[in-house]
Parts: sequence; C-alpha cells; structure tokens
Amino acid sequence: MARLPRLALAGLPHYLIQRGHNLQPVFLDDEDRRVYLAALAESAGTHKVQLLAYGLLDDQVHLLAVPPQAQALSRMLQSLGRRYGAAFNRRHGRSGTLWDGRFRATVVDPQAHLLDAMRCIEQAAQLAGLVAAAAQWPWCSAGHHLGRTRCAWLTDPPLYWALGNTPFEREMAWLRLLEELLPEALRQGLLAAVHKGWVFGSGAFVASLGDASARPLRPRPRGRPRQAPDRGENGTP
Repeated sequence: MARLPRLALAGLPHYLIQRGHNLQPVFLDDEDRRVYLAALAESAGTHKVQLLAYGLLDDQVHLLAVPPQAQALSRMLQSLGRRYGAAFNRRHGRSGTLWDGRFRATVVDPQAHLLDAMRCIEQAAQLAGLVAAAAQWPWCSAGHHLGRTRCAWLTDPPLYWALGNTPFEREMAWLRLLEELLPEALRQGLLAAVHKGWVFGSGAFVASLGDASARPLRPRPRGRPRQAPDRGENGTP
C-alpha cells in the first residue's frame, strides 16, 4: 500500500520524531547535543516554528512544534538536518547520511493531549533508562518547565500557564506530572499515531478539522462498510 503523505496543519501542535539512519546514534557526547540545540533554535526561528518541548536521546529526537504554515515543519527539519549532519560528520571524521530519510509526525489535539505529549517527550529519557527520573535528564525541556534553566526559544503553551498562578506553582505542578509516568496505553497510542501519521485526539477534534487535509486523518474501520437495508416505496424495509 502506498505511503500516506505526511500530515501537517498550520497553527496546531505536532509531535515529531526524527531518528538516526539505521538507528545509529546521532549524539555521541554533550558537545553534539549543544551543537544540535543551537541549530534547532536557529532553524525554528528562521521558519517561525514555535517549539513547545524537546527531548534528545542517543539515536533520536522528539519535538513538539507548532508551524505557521504546513510546509514550515519540513523546511525546518531539512535545514536543521543538513546543518547538524555536516557538523557531526566533520567533528567525528565520518561521511554519509546521519538521519533516517523521513521524520515521523502526528497532529495533537491541543486541548485534550497537549500536556500528555509534553510529558511523553520529557519522560522519554527515563523510560530509555538514561536517568532514574525524568527531571534529571538535562537534554530535554523539563529543566525549562521546572524553572531550573531558561530556554528563550521555547514557548510555554496556555495549558502550561494554567497549571498555576505563579512560576513556583506551575513548576511544582509540572514536577508532579513528570513524576507520574504517562499511562502506558496512552503513551503507546500517542507514539503509534506519530509513526503512522494519524491525528491524535478526540473524535470531535478530528471532525473539527473537516477538510483541512485531503488525506485521511484516522485509519478507516476494518472490513466492508455496512449496507443500509433495502426499503420499499413507503420507506419500510
């Protein structure tokens, strides 16, 4: 079956995953991670993409981003990938492709699942066994949301601001959310939507998108569609 075109919708949050080619590492040390984040900030600024959360693992990157136009996500990641890939190859004396050819993405319901997506990204290092607690991983946006660092190129969404009336209240509320792992079924559903390219949200949210994209937004039900019973002239079966 032909692969669906990637779904990208202006003004909505997208959960993105980009992996190393053949699952090879894309970060070998902290300097690689610093170079990547500098390139990410510049590329996002150039293409006016809002970044809400990020997480760097050894062989992949997770991002939550809002594009001003549908094409902005691809353009941002293309320029970022070229710049960082060239820097990585120079620094480590290698050549060839660094990234898997196609990043994965899903549109996330901004009311029902935005904070879930942020938690999923910031808990990824903990679930990968890199740290004992999500808040300990320095290469994700958790430090920003917990008030331990300040990342000027991150945008705090309204739902994060609604966690408390003061920075301290918001940071403590976010810490409590991070300390409670996202339910596994929810996490797996979100990641499956990213990899398959389906919208992650309620039926009402999907319906609200209407004709925003010519491609399907959710998988079609399995099996043949049910047929309505034949009716006579008076409308009875």
